[in-house]
Amino acid sequence: MAANIQSKIKESAVDKTFLITIYILLSLVALVVIYPLIFIVSSSISSPAAVTSGRVWLWPVDISFNGYKALFNTPEILIGYGNSIFYTAAGTLISVALTIMIAYPLSRKTFFGRNTLMMIITFTMIFSGGLIPTYMVVKQLHLIDTRWALLIPNAIWVWQVIIARSFFQSSIPGELLEASEIDGCSDMRFIWSVVLPLSKPIIAVLVLMYAVGQWNAYFDALIYLKSADLFPLQLILRSIIIQNNGSGAMDLAKMVERQQLTELLKYSLIVVATLPVLVIYPFVQRHFVQGMLVGSVKG
Repeated sequence: MAANIQSKIKESAVDKTFLITIYILLSLVALVVIYPLIFIVSSSISSPAAVTSGRVWLWPVDISFNGYKALFNTPEILIGYGNSIFYTAAGTLISVALTIMIAYPLSRKTFFGRNTLMMIITFTMIFSGGLIPTYMVVKQLHLIDTRWALLIPNAIWVWQVIIARSFFQSSIPGELLEASEIDGCSDMRFIWSVVLPLSKPIIAVLVLMYAVGQWNAYFDALIYLKSADLFPLQLILRSIIIQNNGSGAMDLAKMVERQQLTELLKYSLIVVATLPVLVIYPFVQRHFVQGMLVGSVKG
């Protein structure tokens, strides 16, 4: 019956024009997003001469893996990968745990002084201590040239606290807490058994945001780390680019070859650096979209 009614409803010319326009716009947006990705991958597996001469437009030209060979022949790459995986895993775990520990109490109306504390936390989004005072604090804590320097100073992001707080306010009703207190449930047991299972969407959002931020971070490592065996992948990739851009006494052919390899390395580095994030994202995409909508619109 419903199918027959829907089949009899015809879209007007205005509706059809509107839908066609939407499809065209979405197709253009998809093209704008997809084309650079294809171009980067194609350039990374093209010959150095084809890349520098601008002959690569969409598909690879004179397929060559010289960029990846030069990249993975560098022993520091594997060390950097291992360090970045550690910083990303440990940093994300610490950041998500601390964010939930701050955001959940701030979402409860019974928490005394929560509005004042939220104002103080939000204030840090606008004004910060600055680079030199922050460095002095890290130095006084004896974190310079240690892994903790990349895990602790920027462990909590205010925007993530705001999103998580909004989610808890809209998705964890106070009646659940009251019922658990009547049953003799402690606060920690309530958070572990009730809050966390109901907060998978926002946890996925926090994990993805913190993981991407930690994976792409290099400035803190540049400031706080001195030992090469502690460098994350991003800092090592930066060093490789600088080394290959260096000039020295060499003939013209060698100089052109190095310049071509440097251009090719840029695209290979982009693929190597972004591949882990692209692999992880599909697994958390559903929860990510749901958590962003609930955490930012409601509350």
